[in-house]
Amino acid sequence: MTGPKLNEKSFVAGERSGTKASAMYIRSSAWKARVVLNLIRGLPVRNADEVLQFCDRDAATVVRKVLASAVANAQHNDEQDPEELYVKACFADEGPTMKRFTPRARGRAGAIKKRSCHITIVVDRLDDRRLEAVQAREAKRTAAGRRRGAAVGGTAASRKARVERSRQRAQGLKAGDAGHDHDHDHDHDHDHGAADTAVAEVQSFAGAVPADTDEAPEGYDIKGNAQSMLYHEPGSRYYNQTKAEYWFESVEAAEAAGFSAPGSGKKDDDAEVNDADLNDADLNDAEVNDAADENGEEA
Repeated sequence: MTGPKLNEKSFVAGERSGTKASAMYIRSSAWKARVVLNLIRGLPVRNADEVLQFCDRDAATVVRKVLASAVANAQHNDEQDPEELYVKACFADEGPTMKRFTPRARGRAGAIKKRSCHITIVVDRLDDRRLEAVQAREAKRTAAGRRRGAAVGGTAASRKARVERSRQRAQGLKAGDAGHDHDHDHDHDHDHGAADTAVAEVQSFAGAVPADTDEAPEGYDIKGNAQSMLYHEPGSRYYNQTKAEYWFESVEAAEAAGFSAPGSGKKDDDAEVNDADLNDADLNDAEVNDAADENGEEA
């Protein structure tokens, strides 16, 4: 008497368990197929298909075809819902091995074993408790927006709905900004005046006249540039090329406002470097003289 087929998760002799599909004489070793089958055993059909789709092993292509065949058999022969199926059992049996050889040295032959296998997948309906858990997880993913395209009715419909919501949101924000600006203009006029005064105070310099035009005011001939914080006297090198942002009456007024002459910083730096070089030279001379005095005393 034939016993139960334990590899198909059937524990009663003669009892049929689930719906199966097989692929015979696959040109791959059973060991390589089992590595892929171990990834999908016990998973829902949808998840198992996703795993096989992105698996980089060659056997995954054949296993995915066998899984699709098993699902089709369950749908057409047993009238099962594909969304309620899971991989109940999957296994790979060894098939016939074709023996070949390759020539080796000294008249010997190296064995070549071309193995094959038989792949079988059994699918069955999920129990009620697990089916509720799977359906709740799918509903949660749909509510979170991960499958909004499939829930709404397709990618095009989902995109159209998103565009419409974005337009409504933009119109609402535009209407709200317009109302806010209207109220703001009427209720806070004094705040705008105070802000403008503060900005004007920040951008003004003591003893400086803002340059509204390119013509210098009477008595104010020195140009000042706020970006570079430099002033230029009439007849200097960059006087004609510089666009005046402020006019000063004298050099003292420009320096008091924080402006400096072009190249003044560089001259100061060069002077400091020269002073440092002179100090180092003096120290070296003093060391040489001390060494000479010591040599003379020893002599």
